[in-house]
Amino acid sequence: MDQTPVMTVEEARDLLFAQVKRLPAEKVALLDALGRVLAADAESDIDVAPFDNSAMDGFAVRAADLLGASAEAAVPLSVVAHIGAGDDVARIVVHEGEAARIMTGAAVPEGADSVVMVERTHVVEGDGGTGSRVAFEIEPKLGEHIRRRGEEVLAGDVVLPAGSVLGPAAIGLLAATGHASVGVFRRPRVAVLSTGSELVEVTDKPGPGKIRDSNSYSISAQVLAAGGLPVRYDIVPDDMDATRSAFTLAADESDFIVVSGGVSVGDFDYVKPVLEELGELVFCKVKMRPGNPQTMGSIRGVPFFGLPGNPTSTYVGFEVFVRPSLRIMQGLSTIDRPVTLARLAHDVKKKQDRRYYLRGRVDRDSDGGGYLASLTGSQSSALLKAAHRGNCLVVLPEGSGVFPAGSQVDCMRLDMEEGTP
Repeated sequence: MDQTPVMTVEEARDLLFAQVKRLPAEKVALLDALGRVLAADAESDIDVAPFDNSAMDGFAVRAADLLGASAEAAVPLSVVAHIGAGDDVARIVVHEGEAARIMTGAAVPEGADSVVMVERTHVVEGDGGTGSRVAFEIEPKLGEHIRRRGEEVLAGDVVLPAGSVLGPAAIGLLAATGHASVGVFRRPRVAVLSTGSELVEVTDKPGPGKIRDSNSYSISAQVLAAGGLPVRYDIVPDDMDATRSAFTLAADESDFIVVSGGVSVGDFDYVKPVLEELGELVFCKVKMRPGNPQTMGSIRGVPFFGLPGNPTSTYVGFEVFVRPSLRIMQGLSTIDRPVTLARLAHDVKKKQDRRYYLRGRVDRDSDGGGYLASLTGSQSSALLKAAHRGNCLVVLPEGSGVFPAGSQVDCMRLDMEEGTP
């Protein structure tokens, strides 16, 4: 009888995360930094905005000239300039009784202290441009519709601190402050290996006793979704020497190794003996379903995680263990998917004293006051349809029994990024 100790999910995760380290930083072009973690503070080389500018199309005026202006008592001013975005306003001055036609983003000329939107004016003489007379139907507030120099940041300010996750707005802010490239933590290069002499490539039609290798594709897609760089290796047959060679090469070329299949105790399961020979085996069983056989260790300091061969077991094990590890390696501080508390829409029977991760879907209930969770099909570990149809893993705690409809359960949201409130 196998006497290998069985880890709880928390114990297994703690042991794995203790082996996972944040990767070094690298310099990348700004757009390549999207979604990545800033490795050092980013400072601005200029004031943003670099000059006072108009927030809208209208007229740059002196607020004091329009005291008491209204639709019933419009105040006329002489237009002395027409200023577009990018124009040099060094020689333009707005004196008492004058205004300058101005476009959004254009520099506010000397003498002007407010902008009145064009919709609150009407032309008295001319076409509204230079040399015209324009009547103003509103008394502006001092500084109204002007974006001030340095309003966002000043030169030398830290625009984004180290540890910031770079979304589209952050990329724009870095561009505005002179960063054509930035230092970010490196994305992990992940070796993806499928083991089993029964496997054939996706381009081959399976013969007797053979099946297509789908795991290396689903795992590689999960690596990409987690921000990593997957490297698919050739199928590893059930052979000690072939397994040894494949693992040695993967350890030389990657930051993290993910293997599917061959992690149980069958006569042709070579993952554990080769891992023990080449490196360190930390654990090989976790108290969960699907995926009781989960193997963790390392080869020459490279973290190694062995997932079961059944497609859904592989899919779930990656979400619970590997995805958080890859996020740690990239310097991300939030590593777990959001959890939604929901009520079961139907009874669920639980036969084993393990934590269950059932493929399901969570949606708002009919009155919008809470959430309902339901399973999305067969929970066989060999089938992926239920995972494809769902948006969550319905988590049932250790212990057997029936969870009746209405029971509250945690739903691990696969349709939401980590850190989503």
